[in-house]
Amino acid sequence: MTQRQRRVRDRTERGQRIVTAARELAEAEGWDAVTTRRLAALIEYSQPVLYSHFPGGKDAIMAAAALEGFGELAATLAAARAAGLAGVARAYVEFAEAKPALYDAMFTLASELRFAEDDTPEVMKASFAELLAVVEPVAGTRNAGVLTEVFWSTLHGLITLDRGHRLSREHRDERLSLVVARFGVRGD
Repeated sequence: MTQRQRRVRDRTERGQRIVTAARELAEAEGWDAVTTRRLAALIEYSQPVLYSHFPGGKDAIMAAAALEGFGELAATLAAARAAGLAGVARAYVEFAEAKPALYDAMFTLASELRFAEDDTPEVMKASFAELLAVVEPVAGTRNAGVLTEVFWSTLHGLITLDRGHRLSREHRDERLSLVVARFGVRGD
């Protein structure tokens, strides 16, 4: 391995260590607890080192964590795809419940990451494609992309309302079943 290759590898590992520490801290204490000062202390790097990897500071670190999350979500949904619409819906909800801070970074907190744009990162497109893959077969004559956006929005709404304790806990599974049943009806 050349010295340049070693430097690139070391830099990549440092960047990953920063993102991993941010994710762990966010899951334990929330994104408000994630600061460059605190991250620097946790991983024993100086703040300038963090900024050399992520010039945008916390926002850039959070965006990097979100991109990792989109990759994880795409893999989770792909693994659930054989179980159809219901399996993917359940997997999506379980992902959000298992990784609430990561889900917030991906979908709730302010971010420069945008869907449905020319420069949307491929990993984000892959997550949407996994949802589209189970909605498209039941779309019938409806626009499958738009129907997927509505399905996704509905899941997100249920997650957000559940997390905010706005809906009754005992009807949670019933609500998800109703969503799947409504979206599973072909729209010919």
